[in-house]
Amino acid sequence: MIMKVSSVSLPTIKRLPSYLHILRQALEEGHENISSAYIARALHLEAIQVRKDLSATGISGQSGVGFNIAGLIKHLEDFLGWNNSRDAFLVGCGNLGVALMGYEGFRERGLNIVAGFDVDKNKIGKEISGKKIFSLEKFPDLLERLHIKIGVLTVPQNRAQQVAGYMVESGIEAIWNFTSVRLDIPEHIIVERVELECSLAVLSSRLREKNEESAEEFSGANV
Repeated sequence: MIMKVSSVSLPTIKRLPSYLHILRQALEEGHENISSAYIARALHLEAIQVRKDLSATGISGQSGVGFNIAGLIKHLEDFLGWNNSRDAFLVGCGNLGVALMGYEGFRERGLNIVAGFDVDKNKIGKEISGKKIFSLEKFPDLLERLHIKIGVLTVPQNRAQQVAGYMVESGIEAIWNFTSVRLDIPEHIIVERVELECSLAVLSSRLREKNEESAEEFSGANV
């Protein structure tokens, strides 16, 4: 039984792709079954955390056997919706937008960016990885014709709110927001913001701390 996503905590959902990575590796190595302890060791987690996460999605392993790897992969992909390909439009074909349009890994995870949109006349009409860039004016018409539900937002920060509103008015039901702006849009619209600046802050602060510790060790060694 697959549980509803809304009943599962966000931290659990965020760990599932890492579990899938380990499962696929194990399957490629010829393993048929896997234990929660094995997954936990590979990801430096506690086994009980892995068991709780998997149980939350509606699956439990067999005592002494663990989980059938192929079956667990299918279960998690079904839970995440990765077995059902979803088409999406991307708005904002700058460097980040172009990179996302060309990333093939999205297809493996059920996302297919079928077209890009921009207001720059120098970009309109061009193709990126076989996907055409259209004028933003054509967004509502193509959205209706192709029944697209997902929009990927990669516009400059000062345009994010305006463009997001335009996407919602056109009929978008979910927005993957790659800008740093917290969008003010109706509650029934699903929004997931990729917090690149937060991730960078963690990286830079940890690097600063490591450099300070190294400097202290060096200073102490020369006393």
